[in-house]
Amino acid sequence: MSTRFCGNGEPPYYFNLSYRVGDKNEKVRENRKIFFKELGIEEDLVSFQRQTHSVKSNHVKSPAFFEDSDALYTNLKNNFLAVSIADCIPVLLYEPDKKVVAAIHSGWKGTLNNITSVTINKLIKEFSIDVEKIIAYIGPGISVNNFEVGKDVADLFDEGVKENRDGKYFIDLKKHNYIQLQKIGVRNENIEVSGYCTFKEKDLFHSYRRDRDKSGRMLAVIGMV
Repeated sequence: MSTRFCGNGEPPYYFNLSYRVGDKNEKVRENRKIFFKELGIEEDLVSFQRQTHSVKSNHVKSPAFFEDSDALYTNLKNNFLAVSIADCIPVLLYEPDKKVVAAIHSGWKGTLNNITSVTINKLIKEFSIDVEKIIAYIGPGISVNNFEVGKDVADLFDEGVKENRDGKYFIDLKKHNYIQLQKIGVRNENIEVSGYCTFKEKDLFHSYRRDRDKSGRMLAVIGMV
């Protein structure tokens, strides 16, 4: 996963990897070149998506750009999957026996609608993966302490992933995705959860909630070689 600062990043967008935030295209191209060189992969082998806070996913058979998509998955090597992040939760999956990977963008709407478990069910159906063998990474995203929502949104979530402090409501998106993984059968020891908060860690991460229209975007990438 990329961070806010690297190479030639300049304010207000710094090391931004998205073409959709108002940054100069040539700057984004240069930043992506730096990032993918560091990963040791060619950008032409990476699939991207226009994320819409849905539960829609796409089977990637060759590198492409997918409209209206929030999860990508593949069983092919040298076929890398990217999700764009600036507070929402990236969930990366790998099933080593069937050699399947997935990259999920889980904002509050996707989280509420169980995008992680919905995507895993597709992997079960299409590849007959063994859920107990999935290795999952819940990456940096906004923490419960900084994700305040209105009562209307809080009322949509079950107890256990929301908190009420002095009449203010907070949602734990990472915990909700963790519970989805648990319920579908992923082993606890196979789940890693990043302790980083994109909102709090200003020196490391972009945050839309913190910086609004001056926020860049990071990429979380997974693939097999």
